[in-house]
Amino acid sequence: MANGTLYMVPTTLGGETTEDIIPNEVKNEVIKLRTFIVEDLKSARRYLRKLDRTFPIDDSTFFVLNKRTDPGEIYRFIKPALAGEDIGVLSEAGCPGVADPGAAVVAVAHSKGIRVVPFVGPSSILLALMGSGFSGQQFSFHGYLPKERKDRIRALKHYESDTRRTGCTHLFMDTPFRSMHVLDDLLNELTDPTMVCIASNLTLPSASVRTMSVKNWRDNAYDLSKKPTIFAIGTVQ
Repeated sequence: MANGTLYMVPTTLGGETTEDIIPNEVKNEVIKLRTFIVEDLKSARRYLRKLDRTFPIDDSTFFVLNKRTDPGEIYRFIKPALAGEDIGVLSEAGCPGVADPGAAVVAVAHSKGIRVVPFVGPSSILLALMGSGFSGQQFSFHGYLPKERKDRIRALKHYESDTRRTGCTHLFMDTPFRSMHVLDDLLNELTDPTMVCIASNLTLPSASVRTMSVKNWRDNAYDLSKKPTIFAIGTVQ
């Protein structure tokens, strides 16, 4: 029997609708699946019902993969694919496998000869980069910043100096309840001419993507509390 396929299924970045965010072709393929590896069970079920109000949740199998999951469990999660069944991998938000535990599933799938198909969907990282005006030829995404302030400031200053030297764009993020701390450090620790992009609530009606110097941000900063945000330091093209 041939192996099934591992589909990397994009979800929304927030909001109550999938329209104009998830392509219909993706939706039509996803609602055929009955086995899923998900980061969060509740949000995965809610998302599938957004795609199709009649989606048979009770007839589907869900495996939860997060930072607490034993890596050895992943082999059990993909057994259905080895038996010929297709599997969907869902992140809690955006594209699975990108700053997300789903990458570990993909690595195991490749080692077992399972076909991997990534579906098109929203990535906050790429959307922020697209809207920043910074270099898309040379960039790095660093994920979450260090929790300790001194380490966070050290990282930010490293990104600033590297951008100044190489022109590389540095993208990073933090949890929504720490975004204001990040903003404060950007405005208080970096030099006036340094260019910063702040992209918040991407794909939502309240989305904002703005790029300006640290000096100008000091007069135009806004409340980022509870807003999913991607930050970038770069040079304007």
